[in-house]
Formats: sequence, C-alpha cells, structure tokens
Amino acid sequence: MKMPVAVLLLLALSIAIRIDAEESSEVCGFKPSLKPRPHSVSILEFGAVGDGKTLNTLAFQNAIFYLKSFTDKGGAQLYVPPGKWLTGSFSLTSHLTLFVEKGAVILGSQDPSHWDLVDPLPSYGRGIELPGKRYQSLINGDMLHDVVVTGDNGTIDGQGSVWWDWFESHSLNYSRPHLVEFTSSDYVVVSNLTFLNAPAYSIHPVYCSNVVVQNISVSAPGESPYTTGIVPDSSNNVCIEDSRIEVGYDAISLKSGWDEYGIAYDRPTTDVYIRRVYLQSSSGSSVAFGSEMSGGISNVHVEQVHIYNSFSGIEFRTTKGRGGYIKRIIISDVELKNTNTAFGAIGDCGSHPDDNFDPNAIPVLDQITLQGVIGSNITMAGNFTGLAESPFTSLCLFNVSLAIRNTLSPWTCSNVVGFSESVSPEPCPELESSSVCYSLLNSYGKSTDI
Repeated sequence: MKMPVAVLLLLALSIAIRIDAEESSEVCGFKPSLKPRPHSVSILEFGAVGDGKTLNTLAFQNAIFYLKSFTDKGGAQLYVPPGKWLTGSFSLTSHLTLFVEKGAVILGSQDPSHWDLVDPLPSYGRGIELPGKRYQSLINGDMLHDVVVTGDNGTIDGQGSVWWDWFESHSLNYSRPHLVEFTSSDYVVVSNLTFLNAPAYSIHPVYCSNVVVQNISVSAPGESPYTTGIVPDSSNNVCIEDSRIEVGYDAISLKSGWDEYGIAYDRPTTDVYIRRVYLQSSSGSSVAFGSEMSGGISNVHVEQVHIYNSFSGIEFRTTKGRGGYIKRIIISDVELKNTNTAFGAIGDCGSHPDDNFDPNAIPVLDQITLQGVIGSNITMAGNFTGLAESPFTSLCLFNVSLAIRNTLSPWTCSNVVGFSESVSPEPCPELESSSVCYSLLNSYGKSTDI
C-alpha cells in the first residue's frame, strides 16, 4: 500500500527526533539501538474524537493493541493529530513511538474510575501517599524495550486540579497518578513535548535503564501540592537535558525506594546526567536527592543549571531508617536567582512507610562536590545538618559566590565534614577540614566520567 505524503513526513520527523536522542545519549554513557518506524497509524483510525469531551481510552488501547503486531516488524508509530483527546490511563508497547502533533492535547480524565488501579511499587511497599494500591499513570508501560513518547511540541495535560483538591481535603482512597511512568523498561525516550498539571509526578522512570528526557517543558501551578517534574527512581543511565520545569514541589527528584522495601529491592539510581535545564520549585527543591533513597544514589553529574524563584536550590534528604547512600555527586556551573536556601543536606527529612523500618539502618552521604555556583537574592547559603551516628562527609565547595540577604547566619552546619575554597560568604568551620575534596575534584571535576 502506498503511504500518504503526510505519513511519510511524520515518519521522517520521528526518525530525526530519534537520531537526535541517539546522538545526545552517547554523551550520557549509552547508545540506544533506535531504528526508524516503518509503520504509522492515526488515532482517528480507531474512532477517537478530539473534542475534549469524548472519552478515547478504548481508542488508544485498541490502537496500541493493533500496533503490537508490528513489534517484530520494525515497530510502529501512533500519531495523535491536533485536537483535544480525553482519555483514561493506557499502556504502551515495545518498539512504539507515540507522536503528539503540534496543537494536539492528550487530556487526562478527571473521573478517577477512568484510571486503572495497580499494586504499589515493590521498592516502596505501599502507595507514596496512602497505604495499598495506587492509580496507574496516564501513559504507562511495563517491561518495554525501545519506546518513544515525542511530538512537535504537543501537550499532555493531566488536568490535575481535581486531584490536588482531593489530596488537600484527604478525600483520596489511593495515591495519585502520574502523567508518564515506565517500569522495568529500557531504551526510553521522552522528548519535544509540553507536560501540564500532573496529578503528582510528570515523568517517572522506575527500574529503568537507558532513558533520555530532552527538550520538554513541565508546568504546574506553584500552589499545587507536591507536584514534581522528573523523578528518576531506581534507574540507571538517565539523561535529562535542554528542558524547563516549573512545579509546585521538586523540579527534578532522584529516588531509589523507601526504607525496608527499598533496602530489600536493592536497585540504586546511578549514572544520571542532568544539563542545560531551567528549574523552578515553589515549595520543594529544584534538584532533590531523596528522601526515599534506600537503594542508593550515586554517580550523578549536574551542570549548566539555572534555578530561579525557588524555595530550595539543591537539596540532599535522608533520615534514620532509610539505609542506602548518596555519594559521588558533582554539581557544577549553576546560577541561582531569588532562592530561599541555595544548598541543603538534611539528615532528619521524610516519613516512614510503616512501623517495620529498621531504626539502625543509617544512611551515608559522602563525596558531594558543588563548584562554579553564582547566586543572587539568596536568603540562606546552606543548611548542612547531618546525623550524629553517620556524619555527612566530603562535602566539597569550590568557587561559590552567593549574594545573601541574611548576612548574620548564612550557613548552618552540624555533623558534617568537608572543605571549601573560594566560597562567599565564608562557610562554617566544619567545611575546612578535608583534603579528600581535591582528589575528588581532580578525578571528575572537569569530566562527565564519574
């Protein structure tokens, strides 16, 4: 059958986007084996109606079921044309591209019965917000290989306002859903889209490998409760770049499981690269580590970051009972504007899933380097509050210049050991005692190889 010209153009655009992701990902430490999609269908072919009122869940499900037949034939693309496409949660398949055209909006239904219920993640043992099951994410996939969610700046809108109201009024029976979530999947690309009004997280790769998130925009109102942008969770080889995120809580948050469940699951988040991003977080942190980090977080490189109008700039969170570690983190070339606290490392942050956690599971925070940071209109430079049982070690600050509103006590430090050089305002004495920082800086300070 001869392909229409429009379909051929869409295939060419999809291939170009995938090649861009492949070229970018080489710098991130992996190279996906991304091949062109030889087949493409429109959601219109499955009876979808883009009026913003008709529920299209079945159309999406039927389209993806049909496209599964092309899994071993080079894969396929599902094209979403301009319009407003209301839907409940639906699952993708391997070797699939979901392409959301400019002017197309995938709308999450505001009826919770249109969202599937699923078991809690094993590394959390329960829903994050409530015990038991959780609502499935709007667009999701489990145990997939080579899947792309992209477009020509199309939009995925979770219409989260009803979820935020239910959360704040304690009316929810299950934990809120996310916009996009992949579990136990590899070679995942999310690019060239706008994400709006997520009920909770916008993008959540969990137990995944080789993930590229690039050239996206994420937005939720500043007052929306605990809305978070991108959450790499017990995942490795993750690249986040060239994006803008403005949300109610954390813009980018790295996690790896919750207390005894995360310790038992034992899947760290490692080899994460974040660069060229603009971040704003109204009540959380623009770049956050934890507090659920029981599987460990390591080998993270963050560079060329612009943080503005945020409660906290960069924050490391943990507490007794977490276990795990946060180590070998380098953050460089950062600009902060209008931020309450530039840096934080907090040892008593976060709650527990239940009463079965081990209070003797003490987390470790070690080998953290912050260099090349400029800040203006900052209230507090840093709050580093470690644990008496396990002080935070090798906190290394180089070439940091912050214009502080609170000149009386810009730093708070306890149970930390570190070093600083060319830091203004002058940091606390606890950051003057470690020579380990020079060796860390020499080993990875000028390279992405960490």
